[in-house]
Amino acid sequence: METIIIIVFLVGYLAITLEHNLKIDKLIPALAMMALLWAIIALAHLPVFEVNAELKELEPTHIDEILLHHLGKTAEILVFLLGAMTIVEIIDYFNGFATIKGYIRTRSKTKLLWLFSLLAFVLSAIIDNLTATIVLVTILQKVIKDRNTRLWFAGMIIINANAGGAWSPIGDVTTTMLWIADKVSALQLVEHVLLPSIVCTVVPTLIASRFKVFRGQIAAEPEDLEEPKSKFGPTMLYLGLGSIVFVPFFKTITHLPPYVGMMLSLAVVATFAEIYSQTKFSISSVDKSESDEHDAHASHSPVHSSLSKIELPSILFFLGILLAVAALESLGYLFTYAEALNEAIPNTDIVVMLLGVGSAIIDNVPLVAASMGMFSPGMDDPLWHFIAYSAGTGGSMLIIGSAAGVVAMGMEKIDFFWYLRKIAWLALVGFLAGAVSFILLRDLVLNPM
Repeated sequence: METIIIIVFLVGYLAITLEHNLKIDKLIPALAMMALLWAIIALAHLPVFEVNAELKELEPTHIDEILLHHLGKTAEILVFLLGAMTIVEIIDYFNGFATIKGYIRTRSKTKLLWLFSLLAFVLSAIIDNLTATIVLVTILQKVIKDRNTRLWFAGMIIINANAGGAWSPIGDVTTTMLWIADKVSALQLVEHVLLPSIVCTVVPTLIASRFKVFRGQIAAEPEDLEEPKSKFGPTMLYLGLGSIVFVPFFKTITHLPPYVGMMLSLAVVATFAEIYSQTKFSISSVDKSESDEHDAHASHSPVHSSLSKIELPSILFFLGILLAVAALESLGYLFTYAEALNEAIPNTDIVVMLLGVGSAIIDNVPLVAASMGMFSPGMDDPLWHFIAYSAGTGGSMLIIGSAAGVVAMGMEKIDFFWYLRKIAWLALVGFLAGAVSFILLRDLVLNPM
């Protein structure tokens, strides 16, 4: 039965990678794979387990309980994502990103590459790599009209957003997991991982800046095609980004999951959006009898309009992938394979780097969860910091290896194999350069023998 389950997962994963060849949206095989895996578990009455990180063992549980547990964890991520994406769309509703666009005066592709790389690195540490990618790709679509050029920029944003999220306790879901589990403290995480993350950003960006696609100037936008500016645009931009930054503070004070704070932030932003738009609040009711499409759109609230623009296929794809991997985790496969890897390779640095590579292929969340059961060092041991770096940046090597990549893939319709050919090796070079700098920093500076 284990063979059948692995085959279903591999076939589903292959169908996702061949999305453009098969002409089938990636969410279809993701959802089918998830449903089939759990159906096999239920019909075959396979035993399911929950990882006990403290005892480093698998504890038997019931399928209903473990499925509800994984659904809850997945829903936390998806609801958080929905809130962040809606806030971004509300900002865009008022053309708020034109404020940032207004500061981008240069038309040099090389300077734009470094500018977007820096913004991705910094923003991801503040508002998490997923939200930062959404914001920057949205701005990118307004600054660069040529799609081929834009794809290259989007690929570099993914690399740099993941690098920026690795050194912040709120920058990536895996670093947040380690932070909440008291494996790392915020200050020590920054001290150990900031420099390797900078290296992981600078090296691939420096290499890419020499590519022909990043040479020359971008085409000037005709004056008559400039988007109309809203007087509330800057206000909504600062309010929206500020509300997202507020979320980690809300979590620290209340100890509630991040999605609760995101929903509060969305409520505040939506309130101001409704006031500024001077329309009747309507999140679900739409006058379907309206024949004039323009008038019908005008009657919508900013919230409803923003919700209608969200990439729901990406949300459903994320749901399928996470629950499919959760099925393998519940069967104990990931935990068992991780322990076998640890026994086969005594060098923990190599094991952690392989976990980073594995996070690009599967998903960094269950791999980090498994690593928390594999290793038993105390809080702020360098091992945990290396895991935070590897899991956070390793996902950049495949477009579906990180949440930032999945969202960018949905927003720009990036082909899996295009990313594999053009961007993956840059991400690998950056990952290895950062890993080497981490080891040198740890052994020669922070923890000399």
